[in-house]
Amino acid sequence: MSKRIDIISGFYGTIDEDSRLNRSRHGQLEQLTTLHYIQQYAAPGSRILEVGAGTGRYSIALAKAGHAVTAVELVESNLAVLRQGSAGLDNLQSFQGDALDLSRFSDDTFDATLLLGPMYHLFSTEEQHQALSEALRVTKPGGLLFTAYCNNEATIYNFCFMRGYLMDPHFFPLIDKETFKCTSNPEDRFVLHRPEEIDALMADLPADRLHFIGTDMMTQYIKDTIEGMSEEMYQYYLKYHFLICERPDMTGITNHYLDICRKRA
Repeated sequence: MSKRIDIISGFYGTIDEDSRLNRSRHGQLEQLTTLHYIQQYAAPGSRILEVGAGTGRYSIALAKAGHAVTAVELVESNLAVLRQGSAGLDNLQSFQGDALDLSRFSDDTFDATLLLGPMYHLFSTEEQHQALSEALRVTKPGGLLFTAYCNNEATIYNFCFMRGYLMDPHFFPLIDKETFKCTSNPEDRFVLHRPEEIDALMADLPADRLHFIGTDMMTQYIKDTIEGMSEEMYQYYLKYHFLICERPDMTGITNHYLDICRKRA
């Protein structure tokens, strides 16, 4: 576990994660979509836990919207940015912690729990299942679990073909050239999922799916086009995005999935 933590901390210590997601239209769409669905379900003043809160872009936005937010973040440098950005928000608490151990929180505590980053960096099925189980444990019966995943197929298109890494010997052990399923390890940082793998992770957990969403869809493939749109055209693009982002025939192209489930009573 410490190796995983060291690698993730080193990675996020070298990038400006906050600016990457907020400085452009195409970078914002994942957040806009996720917040759209959270706000659809979160009643005013909801108790919300974000596990793997990063630099706080969701936690801070939700606290400003009036929710009682608790943020847990593994990486110290991210947590420092979160705390700086949330100064003065009395309804946002933050702690350093790991998605695999939420023992500081009691059962059935939160109206909604967000796992919007941890599943990118948990490299075994056992760890992934543990994180989901812990998140559901601290969620109230009838409460919501929002979980984000990186899509295997987007990486095949973007990384393997568009960038040509399919032929890089370093990645030969990580890409099955028959099934085109990617595997990963802590050194390569990101875990990639297919929908059937997400279904299998959730199969024996006490939750029912409400939505399965592509949060950025085609956006990463046409980012230059999106940045060049007029504001009127961009608003039409957003309208179209929200029209198709749950269609099973369309979501396979997304870079990121969002799985929304309700904990059984």
